Amino acid sequence: MQNQGNEIITILAIGSTIAWVLVVFIVTMVYLYQRRQKSFKKEVERIIEEYNKELLKSQLEIQEKTVKKISQDLHDNVGQLLSVIKLTVGGAANLVDKSSTEYDMLSSTIPTLTRAIDEVSHLTKSLHTDRIVEVGLEDAIQYEIATVNKAKLLHVDFSSEDSFTKQSLSKENTVFLFRIFQELLNNILKHANATYINVTIQYKEKKNFILTVKDNGIGFDVDAMKKNTNSAAGVGLRSMTNRAKLIGAKLVINSAINDGTEVKITLPLGEDRKIFEEQSK
Repeated sequence: MQNQGNEIITILAIGSTIAWVLVVFIVTMVYLYQRRQKSFKKEVERIIEEYNKELLKSQLEIQEKTVKKISQDLHDNVGQLLSVIKLTVGGAANLVDKSSTEYDMLSSTIPTLTRAIDEVSHLTKSLHTDRIVEVGLEDAIQYEIATVNKAKLLHVDFSSEDSFTKQSLSKENTVFLFRIFQELLNNILKHANATYINVTIQYKEKKNFILTVKDNGIGFDVDAMKKNTNSAAGVGLRSMTNRAKLIGAKLVINSAINDGTEVKITLPLGEDRKIFEEQSK
C-alpha cells in the first residue's frame, strides 16, 4: 500500500514537472513568436520607410532636373529674345522724331523690357541647381533676400553668426536646404501677411548647421496645418519636412495665431549626424 502511494506521488511529481516544462515551453514559444513578429514588423516598416525615401528622392531628383531644364530654356530662349527685343526697340526709338508720340512709347517700353530681363535672370539663377551649388548656400539665400528687399514687399534681415564655408555642405544638402528656404519665403509672402523676416545661419562647432527663419506675421495652428491635406500651405509644409528628412535634418516649427512663426532647420554634420538620426527615430 505504501509502495502504491509512493508510485502515485512519483507519477504526480513527474506529471507536474512535465506540465511545468510544457508551460515554460509554451510561454517561451509565445515570447519568441511575439519577438519575431515585432522584429519582422520593424523590418517591414524599415523597408517601407527606405522605399518611400528612395521614391521621394527620385521624385525630387526628377523635379530638380525639370527645374534645371526650365532654367536653361529661360536663359537661352526667353532671356535672349527679350534682349533682342530691347535692342530692336532701342534702335527703332533712334529712328523716330524724339518729340513724337512714337518715341515716347518706344522709350518708355525699354525700362519695362529691362525689368523683364532682370526678372528672367533672377528666376534663372534661383532655379538653376548648378549655380546654387557654385555660389554656396549663404550667397544664394542672400541673393533671394536682396530680391525681396528690392521689391519692397517686406523687409528681410540676414545674419550669419559664424564663418561659413561652402565646403561644409554637400551638393545635395546645399540644394535641398535652399529649396526649403525658397518654400519658406514663398509661404511667408503668400500667407503670413508679415512685414518683417529675420533669417539667421549658425554653424556651431563644426557639428550643426542651423538655419532659422522668423516672421512677424499672423501665425497659424501648426497641428491643424499638418492635418490639412487640401491647403497649399499644408502641402508646402509636408514638402519642406520631407526634404529635411531626406538629408537627415530636423525641421521644427513654432507658431501661434497672431504671434508670427519661427522655423528652425538643424542639420548635423560629420560624426554627430548618425547620433542625431538615431535620436530622431
